[in-house]
Amino acid sequence: MPNPSTPSIDALILGGSGYGGGELYRWLLQHPHVASIAGVAKRQAGNEVAVAHPHLRGLVSGKFQSEPDWAALAESECPVLFAALPHGELGRLYADYQQQWQHHELADRLLVIDLSGDFRLRDPAVFEKAYGGTHPCPQFLPDFEYGLVDWQPDRLRSAKRIANPGCFATALSLGLLWLAHLPAQLRPESVAISAITGSSGSGASASDTTHHPTRAHDFRAYKPLRHQHRFEVSAAIERAGWSAPFSLVTHSAPVVRGIYATLQFAAGECRADDMDAAFERAFAGARSIRRVPAAPRLVAVTGTNFTDINCSLADGYGAVMVALDNLGKGMAGQAVQNMNLATGLAADCGLRTAAAYPG
Repeated sequence: MPNPSTPSIDALILGGSGYGGGELYRWLLQHPHVASIAGVAKRQAGNEVAVAHPHLRGLVSGKFQSEPDWAALAESECPVLFAALPHGELGRLYADYQQQWQHHELADRLLVIDLSGDFRLRDPAVFEKAYGGTHPCPQFLPDFEYGLVDWQPDRLRSAKRIANPGCFATALSLGLLWLAHLPAQLRPESVAISAITGSSGSGASASDTTHHPTRAHDFRAYKPLRHQHRFEVSAAIERAGWSAPFSLVTHSAPVVRGIYATLQFAAGECRADDMDAAFERAFAGARSIRRVPAAPRLVAVTGTNFTDINCSLADGYGAVMVALDNLGKGMAGQAVQNMNLATGLAADCGLRTAAAYPG
């Protein structure tokens, strides 16, 4: 017999036809406590899910809806909404959705996990700097908890509104959190970060910079020192008690999946045992973070919800290296982790899957 204390989850995915939506389907299909999954995708409404996601053929038999069926979701014992919409869309719709949830007596029961940047920054003025426009519903920003699951996970255990971190922000924050847990006198005065991303991070719609012929054999920096995730990282690390002075240059790499970040700093008096102790303070019990003995490899984390992380010290300098899958740990996998914590499950429930190696 099922355990009455174990949730039976019904999930609804807004933006189900995109890469993030497909990754959510993949993780939720193997989750032991997910009873049903429905997807909304207006341009794909009426099409089989496998039309957009051929890897799900034979595993998902449903069709995309044109609009969310809140009445059906209200019948659920444990309703969960994943919003995998383009940046700005959920914010634009949120006030109207809130009224509909209240009408269906869902507002207080529905767990909302937003995978976009709409609710990651609590200060509307900082949001405007990051995304270049006025926030459409700033009154709801305080309702959202920032879902960096491996930092103070107890924050998320009773949350009903969660802002899932960005992919770059996840990798950078985890690297900086390691340094933040050094004694104050050993923290670096500045950190220079270089980080690469795969093409899937730009979404399913091709552009001049993501189209395969223009990207497959190229490597370039973009938004140097101006990437919007820097605001999100600063806010997260400040909440951890350190105003981390860092610079960020992001790069577009000829891979499909992955984030690889290198954080370089002057080590000063910091030694290997200091880094060991800081790692334990920062990530004790975080089973999705693997400290590896040498520089991480993307091939070991793609398709997974793991973060591989390592630190090297030599000649007075240090480098923290972080590798994760931008669609997994950097997006959908972390969203499922957030769902797990908020519904009383172990953080890695349904997520302990190895990469396909060699890739």
